[in-house]
Amino acid sequence: MRGADRVRRACTSWLDAYAPDGPLIVACSGGADSLALVVATCAAAGGRQVIGATVDHGLQPGSAGRARFVAEQLRGLGCADARVLTVTVEGDGGVEAAARRARYPALATMARSIDPAGVPVLLGHTADDQAETVLLGLARGSGPRSIAGMRPWRPPWGRPLLAVTRADTEDACRTAGLAPWRDPHNADPAFTRVRLRREVLPLLEDVLGGGVRDALVRTAALMADDLDALDRMAAGVLERARDGDGALRIDDLAPEPTAVRRRVLRLWLAQSGAGALTYEHLSRMDRQIIDRAGPVQVRIPGGLDVWRTGGALTIRPAGEPPEPGPRPAS
Repeated sequence: MRGADRVRRACTSWLDAYAPDGPLIVACSGGADSLALVVATCAAAGGRQVIGATVDHGLQPGSAGRARFVAEQLRGLGCADARVLTVTVEGDGGVEAAARRARYPALATMARSIDPAGVPVLLGHTADDQAETVLLGLARGSGPRSIAGMRPWRPPWGRPLLAVTRADTEDACRTAGLAPWRDPHNADPAFTRVRLRREVLPLLEDVLGGGVRDALVRTAALMADDLDALDRMAAGVLERARDGDGALRIDDLAPEPTAVRRRVLRLWLAQSGAGALTYEHLSRMDRQIIDRAGPVQVRIPGGLDVWRTGGALTIRPAGEPPEPGPRPAS
């Protein structure tokens, strides 16, 4: 099967599975992956409204003109409309991370402007991107969620092309008579992903005899299945362990496996407005459950404290002590 056919089938299958009706946003940089996604999505949309979006990060001379050109290109490819989203890239963590922090909120805001409930925003990540993401997760030691990589659908983000390759998207562009933009940043070894793509993955393919990209993508899919199962278990435990005041009964949590307990804590705290939790936060809260000598109070992001009191974990504003006295069993 030709690459263009694989791209088209991938988009059709994704739309059938995750977004069978309603408008869609397709984010496009003008590169091969996102251009191929636009072409395939417009072909598979069946009369639905497809709106293009391109982000001007302002990182290169002439970026505004390039963004306007891409928007016109998207209209020519069948998008009902195309918008240029201009963002400011700033903050810590390097240019790549700062650009993501600027890009994703802008796209999410656009989705809500079309429908307050949000509409799917399709992104052109491929199997090659997935393999790079898994390698980065392994290198950072950031746990199974990062090794599971990107999901095909995590509202509002849709990634129909995770099972196709960059070679497939390039073939799709050639078939459509398109000349994709070659972003100079994608050839700059100052960026970690560029070195992974050009140095690390080819070396692994050579040393291990090929098939590394496909193995990494398969690992991500298997890990995602396992995580989904653990998340469902944790949701059930949370429902059983939470009392009428929203606290967690320690006796209901302590017998559970570590992986389940920590997922319960993540879910419980996310529902309470906590910020991003680190391994250290979760480890200290887990000790509150399983170790009588563990910490009584743990400060977490979001201006909150988790207290162990009266056989339960409770959440209070930072610096505010828990209510005195034992909690009744319920």
